[in-house]
Amino acid sequence: MGSLPITQDNDLEPPTEARERYFNRELSWLAFNDRVLSEACNDAYPLLERLRFLSISGSNLDEFTMIRVAGLVGQVQRGIEKLSDDGRTPREQLAAVVERLEELTARQQDIWRELREQLADAGIHVAAEERVNAEAYHWLRRHFHDEIMPLLTPQALDPAHPFPFVANEGLGLLFTLRRGGRELVEMILIPSALPRFIRVPGEDALYISIESLITRFAGHLFPGFEIIGDGAFRVLRDSDIEIQEEAEDLVRTFRSAIQRRRRGQVIQLEIEEDFEPTAEALLREKLDVPGATIVKTDGMLGIEGLGDIVDEDRPDLKFDSYSPRYPERVLEHDGDLFSAIREKDIVIHHPYESFDVVVDFVRQAASDPNVVAIKQALYRAGNQSEVVDALVEAAENGKSVTAVVELKARFDEEQNLYWANKLERAGVQVIYGFVDWKTHAKVAMVVRRDEDGFRTYCHFGTGNYHPITAKIYTDLSYFTADPRMGRDAAKLFNFVTGYVEPRETELLAISPIDLRETIYAAIDNEMVNAQSGKPAAIWMKMNQLADTGMIDRLYAASQAGVEIQLVVRGICELRPGVPGLSENIRVKSIIGRFLEHSRIYAFADGEPMPGPQTRVYISSADLMVRNLDRRVEQLVPLENETVRDQVLQQVLLANLLDTEQSWELLPDGSYIRIPDGEKPFNCHRYFMTNPSLSGRGGALEAGAVPKLALRRGAI
Repeated sequence: MGSLPITQDNDLEPPTEARERYFNRELSWLAFNDRVLSEACNDAYPLLERLRFLSISGSNLDEFTMIRVAGLVGQVQRGIEKLSDDGRTPREQLAAVVERLEELTARQQDIWRELREQLADAGIHVAAEERVNAEAYHWLRRHFHDEIMPLLTPQALDPAHPFPFVANEGLGLLFTLRRGGRELVEMILIPSALPRFIRVPGEDALYISIESLITRFAGHLFPGFEIIGDGAFRVLRDSDIEIQEEAEDLVRTFRSAIQRRRRGQVIQLEIEEDFEPTAEALLREKLDVPGATIVKTDGMLGIEGLGDIVDEDRPDLKFDSYSPRYPERVLEHDGDLFSAIREKDIVIHHPYESFDVVVDFVRQAASDPNVVAIKQALYRAGNQSEVVDALVEAAENGKSVTAVVELKARFDEEQNLYWANKLERAGVQVIYGFVDWKTHAKVAMVVRRDEDGFRTYCHFGTGNYHPITAKIYTDLSYFTADPRMGRDAAKLFNFVTGYVEPRETELLAISPIDLRETIYAAIDNEMVNAQSGKPAAIWMKMNQLADTGMIDRLYAASQAGVEIQLVVRGICELRPGVPGLSENIRVKSIIGRFLEHSRIYAFADGEPMPGPQTRVYISSADLMVRNLDRRVEQLVPLENETVRDQVLQQVLLANLLDTEQSWELLPDGSYIRIPDGEKPFNCHRYFMTNPSLSGRGGALEAGAVPKLALRRGAI
């Protein structure tokens, strides 16, 4: 990214038309997934990692279709004409989105064909029917009879047999059969419990897709019939859950809503290119409902299923294994987290530093006889949650334990209901928060009886209490025993559990109360400094930027001469580099081995950035309408000098300096890879190869960690 010119040209009138000021949210998200897909073509990555990116792009598109496309279809069907931020009607958005989806799915298939050939050269053969020799055939036949056939239920499709229900993400096969001059169509729905690919034993890996395996041995399912045609299909349905504010029993309502999700309206029907015509006509008749998109492909249905192949035991085709570090300062206290936190605030950088420290925080609280109370907000905890187990242990040990379990965490509703039930059985006070707002804050507090009285220890995070995603998402965990933070955290919990609106918090900003206004005020302060001739700069890192109020404030700051650098991984509606509007704003996106997930907001405050006066916040919130106005989120100022410098001068600055994984957003909405230049820099590699940043506060000063510095023209 080139250096920013600080300009104030009052002769230029900023554009006023919505489409000239903002990018479309849906198309911006699709541009993000295009960048993910591009990593499948990245020759610098091992082959199976490229396949992983292809699979992720497929999973992303499925979710986008089930939620965002379904939402647009619903608006069109209900005649809603509300314009998007860029001034498009739902119908206009839907048309543009469907066109872009067609391009992306076609590109996925092209990339899959290329990767399939390269995998074969490396000894991994996927859907390679021609490699099924006699030995492999006999093994597959036995496997089909023993493991697959007992789970299959052929269903005739005729007036005497109603058309079966095809679940969301359901994969199925239709067979056209003939016997005695009479034709019949039969359906086989493939159980979701079956693997998508079957690996044939052998030194060289041979994977056969479940649909081709069933097709190969279909004669065993239909003895006495002649099979004259077949075809595979896949269905995606509307998967959003809408909860009415007047719901009396939230748990019962969500259990019912989860069941409805499985039967949502068909949004997309995928079928093979060479589908047998009679069967295809029947399928279209039954599933081609108004608003549904029909996708015919000569490639693979359900690209996300390729993720199964990534598990192949070929370390030579994967990233080198990486083991996160445990913070050294905690080890210096013999693992006693409370002692370490009491000495000084700590910031942990996941996944480079182990998530175990977060689990240990709750575990130690559960077993410590001096701990009297634990409160924790759980948004996504995964299906193997050590944090939940620790809360259960704490309750069983007689602690007062409160857990805020968010039922509205999309696609984790069922898992969260399970955890809530387990917690309640153990005696934990479970709170489900607000009906109309999600509790997205990442916070835990422990009240402990220390020698000098009760003390509150807090954990604030940018990511979820999820042990699996913590290994692949970059996030920050901040531990503190600052009494002001403890009092503010207690107010946040009281807000969620008892609707007691927190007023005059000492340090925290909380949405939907004052988080927006706090960031507005910080931006406004930079404008004042710029107009006064002082250094003025804003650095922000987030996942999504899709709030026009916030974007307009950043536009105003740019016009006032504030230098603005944004790292936005996904959706970005802000249009950078537009004369008279945003020429002082640069936007980049980082896509790499780890998923950038932390939210960091930094403001120069009258001195060159990064400097000792820079105000730095970490947050659970992206700059989207939902996060600022319809969710409970936290914005945490980093007042400890060491912690602030670590986040600012290491984490945030490394993201700005990255070239190897970075894409720049241009004024026309396209993204281009940032050239490496003379000194290429990879922020993920930097953090993987350097000692702990956060466990040793003196590491920067002592020179144990290479200190990053701005270089002319670097950002």
